Amino acid sequence: MITIVATESVGAPPVWAVLQRRLFDVMDEAWRVYQARYCEPDGSLRYHGSMDSRDGADDFYEAFTGWGVLYQLGGSSDLLTAAKRHWEAVTAQLDRLGFITDEFERGYDWFHIGEQLPLFYSLCAADPADSSFMERATRFAEMYLPDSPTRNYDPAKRIIRAPHNGGGGPRYGINESWHTYGADLTNMQPYGLPLEDVPGVEAWDDLADAANARAMGAAMTQRLGRGDVAVNLAATSLATNAWLYHHDDRFRRWMLEYLDAWAERSAANGGLVPDNVGPSGQVGELHGGRWFGGHYGWTWPHGLHSVGMAVCVAALNGVLVDRDPGRLDLARNVLDQVYAQGIEGTVDGTEMTMRSRWAAELGDETGAPTFLVPIRHGLRGWFDHQPPQLTMPVWVWRAGMARPDWDRLVELRRRSGYDWRTVHDFRNKEDAGHEAPWLAFLSGDNPDYPERILGVALSQVQRRLDLIAEDADEVADGNIHHWQRHNPVTTEALLQLTTGTPQVLYNGGLLPTRVSYSDPDTGRPGLPADVAALVDVVEAERTALDLVNLAPTCTRRVILHAGGFGSDRIDELRYSGALTSYPGAATAYTAPPVNATATTVPVGANTFEVVLPPGSRVRLDLRVTPRAYPARHVPFTTERTP
Repeated sequence: MITIVATESVGAPPVWAVLQRRLFDVMDEAWRVYQARYCEPDGSLRYHGSMDSRDGADDFYEAFTGWGVLYQLGGSSDLLTAAKRHWEAVTAQLDRLGFITDEFERGYDWFHIGEQLPLFYSLCAADPADSSFMERATRFAEMYLPDSPTRNYDPAKRIIRAPHNGGGGPRYGINESWHTYGADLTNMQPYGLPLEDVPGVEAWDDLADAANARAMGAAMTQRLGRGDVAVNLAATSLATNAWLYHHDDRFRRWMLEYLDAWAERSAANGGLVPDNVGPSGQVGELHGGRWFGGHYGWTWPHGLHSVGMAVCVAALNGVLVDRDPGRLDLARNVLDQVYAQGIEGTVDGTEMTMRSRWAAELGDETGAPTFLVPIRHGLRGWFDHQPPQLTMPVWVWRAGMARPDWDRLVELRRRSGYDWRTVHDFRNKEDAGHEAPWLAFLSGDNPDYPERILGVALSQVQRRLDLIAEDADEVADGNIHHWQRHNPVTTEALLQLTTGTPQVLYNGGLLPTRVSYSDPDTGRPGLPADVAALVDVVEAERTALDLVNLAPTCTRRVILHAGGFGSDRIDELRYSGALTSYPGAATAYTAPPVNATATTVPVGANTFEVVLPPGSRVRLDLRVTPRAYPARHVPFTTERTP
């Protein structure tokens, strides 16, 4: 492995580097405060009540969202042990409550299963040598193979048999509490009618009639509770995660077979992924031949937010496994067709389901005319116009690094009526939403973004700590989101700045970072203590970043890894240096002058080592070949060469 030594003195530490290390330190204290407040001694979650009203396990795991990723980035050494302990304790807790089968969700929709799995995936990636998590990854993925006794998958039809599926196999029907779907379900009213063609039910108020409520519930059970749906595409992450360990071809074959089936349905629908497939394998079988109307589909409740997310997750998995960026066309077509229906309007003056989200993300700019796209489609056509959610097109660009995908983002910015350079102080459920100012930074016209986004992250961690300090009541069974709303771990800023990667796709995505780091002195992933990183160039065949060692007396060593799960080859490295007599004579008032140097070396591998003496920095410019190696879970000191 090539080793280089930094020779530049850091001088006055960059503000971004100081704030970044401060964020690591604050979160390493914050997760312990959260743990002490909301967890039992065995690591399970503390609450009172029966939880009988719950229908899925997602919210329990979401209580620890980001913990595994923080460890991967450089969080404290005991965070991995804590995160694993909580995962195992919560899993045992859910088993006692009857929510899981063989350590996996018994049967739920993949919009929600997807929400619970990023924690698990991050623990697999953070410690590939852990045989217990490797066994679980294999077992979970096997539940969707054609020969699995769970019978989740029908190989003849190439469908997952039911919208609710999991460790217990197909779980036909819908949420047990929705067998009667009445107007008293006020939390669901903003999303409208689950089915638009139930006789006698034309508006929400019609559900106040008990007979209509029963009719809607019965229709939902029969039509939303059977067959395949587009959000099931997120199940491809299970197979991909298992494949990343040992390249077991069973998982690759199933994942690509299932992805190809949906790609064919999309092509037959003019490039737009349909949201439902009936038990016989026909699109629209349970919905009057229509491509829309399925469970968590285009019509109800979230449209593009659920369908598009699952499609992007699956397309990214296709690229990881197949190394073919053409796999992204499935997602590209969805985005382009939806964007083609866009209009100009204001957030304040347009009817939409997620207004509070955009009020946080746009601040006082919600009254400005901007580009709005419809996220849902029903019997009356496209509706529910909102600003484009950028996580999806950003990940399509990041996964393929194709110029048209970057141009799509440039066009979205041109049509936006708000300033992409503005950094608003908010934290949403996905711990995302600051993609616009980050992209402006990568474009070169938002230079102080690192300091501002780190300030936002610190602000949000402190707010969560203050919420915890004021939280005197125990969590009740009816307040299942309470934990995740107090979780102080945030990773969006660190992912963007240290790895050149957007936040993970929340509903079931894996996390292939542009670059990653490991500490050869400890054999663990992440930046070593005192080291800060800033990626400011992310191009198809180039990545550039700064590394800074803030330690005044300690040398730090860091190994840099290129590509998602080590898939990129670094062909050439250009790094900065200094010719100087620093620190100079003690009799001088200033340090001696510096002559900057630059050295270029061939690498021909996906890793190299940087030695950072006390108070040093180095600029790294990598020329890379994307997807030169198969993606893989590998130990963090392993070098991959041809």
